[in-house]
Amino acid sequence: MGGDFDAAEAMQDGISDRAEAWDFIRAFVAGWYTPLTDGDGIDEEELKRIEGQLGLSLPAALREAYQLFGRRPQLFDHQDPMLPPSELFVHEDLGGVLCFRSENQGCAFWGVRLSDLGDADPPVVVQSRDGWQPFMGRVSLACVELILSECLFSDGPLYNACELPTGVESQVPRLFQRIVLPDYPMWTGSDESPVRWFSAPGLLLRQDGLTAECWLHVRGKTLAHLSAACIAVPGRWAQWQGAEPNAVDDLPF
Repeated sequence: MGGDFDAAEAMQDGISDRAEAWDFIRAFVAGWYTPLTDGDGIDEEELKRIEGQLGLSLPAALREAYQLFGRRPQLFDHQDPMLPPSELFVHEDLGGVLCFRSENQGCAFWGVRLSDLGDADPPVVVQSRDGWQPFMGRVSLACVELILSECLFSDGPLYNACELPTGVESQVPRLFQRIVLPDYPMWTGSDESPVRWFSAPGLLLRQDGLTAECWLHVRGKTLAHLSAACIAVPGRWAQWQGAEPNAVDDLPF
């Protein structure tokens, strides 16, 4: 398992601009799926048509994201999907928010304030249970988070979750390397915030909150990867008994 992709290692120096964000996404997709190709993006003509229907111009970063992976739903269409360009809409709050991502039951939205659309890589806000909040400082970083989250919650048996017992929540940073993304709010509220990411070769982990009984989510590239993570972190895993995944409890979503 030594050659498996490690997101924290790939992002060890952080992401300073949108070009680095796209480079990371390319590397991540190649490591966890199959490499991106030219056919995975939405063409310029379609994006211009959507802009005409909306009566506004997309920020450069959002346009580039669609052109990079907008026709690869495997990467962004699971838990909190990125909206296809034809479903982009403007929410009336905050003087108008161009929404490009939605919680799968429509409980939350992510977007860019209309007043920020002139920026090439503007900040993103999220509609949470505590009201609209800053999410990420740049669209490109929000796209990195989206790709990570949608991989974490993608289909298949190689996902698990654990409500961390008292004291265990502080062990996660000792066991796994933190991915260099800013803290950000979980849309479900302050009890599950901030959100932090960790990884190891062949493993992707997200911790929602910093207190006891916060949730740790894990995706393994293989059953061996997932098993190693579940053994390393003590707690009652939602789909884990012995050495095989076994759905025994409700998951946290």
